[in-house]
Amino acid sequence: MSYFCRYEIIFISLNLNVLKTVSLFIVLLWSLFCVQAQMGIPNRSDGVSTSLSGDLIIFHAGSLSVPMKKITAAFTKENPEVNVMLEAAGSVECARKITELKKPCDIMASADYTIIDKLLIPKFADWNIRFASNEMAIVFTEKSRRSNEINQDNWYQIMLDQNIQIGRADPNSDPCGYRAVLVSKLAEKYYKKSTLADQLLIKNKNNIRPKETDLIALLETGNVDYIFLYRSVAEQHHLNYILLPDEINLKNPACFTLYQSVSTEINGKTPNEKITQRGEPMVYGITIPKDAPNKTVATAFLKFLLTQDKGMEIMELLGQPSVVPSATESYDRLPEELKPFALETKR
Repeated sequence: MSYFCRYEIIFISLNLNVLKTVSLFIVLLWSLFCVQAQMGIPNRSDGVSTSLSGDLIIFHAGSLSVPMKKITAAFTKENPEVNVMLEAAGSVECARKITELKKPCDIMASADYTIIDKLLIPKFADWNIRFASNEMAIVFTEKSRRSNEINQDNWYQIMLDQNIQIGRADPNSDPCGYRAVLVSKLAEKYYKKSTLADQLLIKNKNNIRPKETDLIALLETGNVDYIFLYRSVAEQHHLNYILLPDEINLKNPACFTLYQSVSTEINGKTPNEKITQRGEPMVYGITIPKDAPNKTVATAFLKFLLTQDKGMEIMELLGQPSVVPSATESYDRLPEELKPFALETKR
């Protein structure tokens, strides 16, 4: 074989090896890119995610159903590769899905921030951000009996009428349930009516439901006349409501000491454990559980939700005022990206 033929064979062989190496390198780069896209990992040198994707599982309070749907729609418009799965339940039940049922969850949003503190931290979550407020109200429809008579002064008298059906949420499943208990006790103090709370709470126990939004169906079908419910939910569903005095409605931070004077017990982390829930101004809390399957996208969603001209603007339009930023005892454990939405508790 001539010198030139041998040289040509060697040259071709070398080129084939180079092509194989380059091809393998390209395949590896493409695989890495696909993994990043699936996990929502930033793939730009400036740290900005260009391809958030994957499933995002959110457990949330029933009272957040309408806001979460609208916030999710706005978020996925910017991030079309993200599939958000919303699951509404009472906040206590949401926590137990994580702690007892071990269900996968990327974000847990509670109607009471203390549920996260008491049931999830420290074993199932590291931190908690307070983000919105609300208030309790007495909610009804035009078809409710005596609806033309009820007002801020006589609501409890009408609710005690034996011909009137009232409803409330389950205290062991939903903060709205134990807040109905606290409101009844505060009303007893405010109106100076001995045994008023017991009378309200013993009435129509068959109308207790797992979460506050379950009560709306009873109200709209005429099975109940009046329910204890959040003002925001009443407004979102175009229902009538009576505003309660600040001394009763669990809204005003200036009434903190008064609210703290009443309490009730709910089921705790174990079957035999009880948790004391004291009255305090209503504040919602949100966290990412330790075992969240998609923490990167969860963090991006929280940044969107907590930003004033994005998620919080939607919350406020739907009757849930922002409390961002608020102090949190878990500030040091917050992801750096979320620290701007909270304040460090002064020690």
